[in-house]
Amino acid sequence: MHGDTVPMNAMEPPDSHHLLAAQGWLGLGNHVEADKELEKIAPQLRNHPDFLEIRWSIRSLQKNWEACVDIANALMGADPDRVTGRVRLSFALHELTRTEEAYINLAAVCDDFPHEWVVPYNLACYCSQLGELAEAKEWFKKSIAIDDKAATKAGIDDPDLKPLWESMYTPI
Repeated sequence: MHGDTVPMNAMEPPDSHHLLAAQGWLGLGNHVEADKELEKIAPQLRNHPDFLEIRWSIRSLQKNWEACVDIANALMGADPDRVTGRVRLSFALHELTRTEEAYINLAAVCDDFPHEWVVPYNLACYCSQLGELAEAKEWFKKSIAIDDKAATKAGIDDPDLKPLWESMYTPI
């Protein structure tokens, strides 16, 4: 180990307790207290992927999408094998009305995460919003093939998929 380099699994008490407390506050819907808990974590651990995941969730609840882009980029740098970095980056880009960029970002790594239903699911959402309804349908089918229950549950009332559902509905 070099100087200040900390292995990604090295978060220990009390920092790990603050991380768990932040997760708990988020679970209770209180992002203000979650943020306060994160601020108690040692500065040298603030590039830890678990820290970044919670920080992203807090900023997303605040709808601070520019910060979410930065945090997702840091997450991808800290742990490139973690799918959530790419998914969260794309989501933040979409929320910033940069949906085509969100699609390109996520489509580029789709094959790297073949068992993650959320990747083709989000690609379906972006295609739906971009008016690429045939492609959206194919991505949604892929997400269902990976995890039928999760994709179906998420897709039932997702406003991003509304154009897809409307295109499939034919009134009698």
